[in-house]
Amino acid sequence: MGFFIIGVVIFIAGYVLSKMLNDKRSVYGKPIMGLGGLVVIIGILTSSIVQIDAGHVGVQKLYGNVQSTVLYSGLHFINPLLDIEPIETRTQNYTMSGVHNEGDKAGDDAIRVLSADGLEVTIDLTVLFRVIPESAPNLFKQTGLDYKDKIVRPISRTKIRDNAVYYDAVSLYSTKRDEFQARIYKAIEDDFAKRGLLLENLLIRNIALPASVKNAIESKINAEQDAQKMQFVLQKERQEADRKRVEAQGIADYQRIISESLTDKQLQYEQIKTMKELAASSNAKIIVMGKGSTPMILDTK
Repeated sequence: MGFFIIGVVIFIAGYVLSKMLNDKRSVYGKPIMGLGGLVVIIGILTSSIVQIDAGHVGVQKLYGNVQSTVLYSGLHFINPLLDIEPIETRTQNYTMSGVHNEGDKAGDDAIRVLSADGLEVTIDLTVLFRVIPESAPNLFKQTGLDYKDKIVRPISRTKIRDNAVYYDAVSLYSTKRDEFQARIYKAIEDDFAKRGLLLENLLIRNIALPASVKNAIESKINAEQDAQKMQFVLQKERQEADRKRVEAQGIADYQRIISESLTDKQLQYEQIKTMKELAASSNAKIIVMGKGSTPMILDTK
């Protein structure tokens, strides 16, 4: 459009010069008019061709009136009077975090909510979303380009606060975390869709409990671990007792079997075998005879 305006100015200047019949400068009027016309043509051509980058769509405006159709990535021939506003349609993220300079807002930007048991829970959240291409004109007309501050941030924070009251603090931190994330995802997704945004994912980065609750949870976990350790020790002792009981029973059974199998004749036979071996030995021998035993000759070498 700038070339077009410059061309018109040059053309008018050439026309004025051409009307100066008594001035030598009038001979330059027509060439200047021709140059102005050429610049006007170049301006019209450049204003009629627009390039939309990848990952963007172009919203068309004519004297402030937003057109309903969008221009997708590539080259387009358009009305030179149109203004094109590029809008990004790639995945974007908005982070609210309690860590300094980690989120989109400087400082502590974590979401503080009240749980069902009246405790204050701090949540760090990242929202992944993108602009719906077909809805870009309405988004631009109704919200503008600062949709992160006008839609993403307030809706996300409000929906989290509205849904956190259905859960107690410990449940949010542990067993109900996935359920809570799915619930707020559905609530935010519906509101985003009405305004031309598509919610892709919702990431609960961290849930921080009050210090007193956190200490109580840690004490409970430590107590449970100690109880499990004691159960393990008791189980080990029971197993050791069972092992000793089985070992003692085996020894008792062995002794019983031996006792039942040893008769008087068996003992007498074993005694005769022993005496015979002693008598055959070349060493000195002393044989002590018990009461009622058969007399033996002693070798006193």
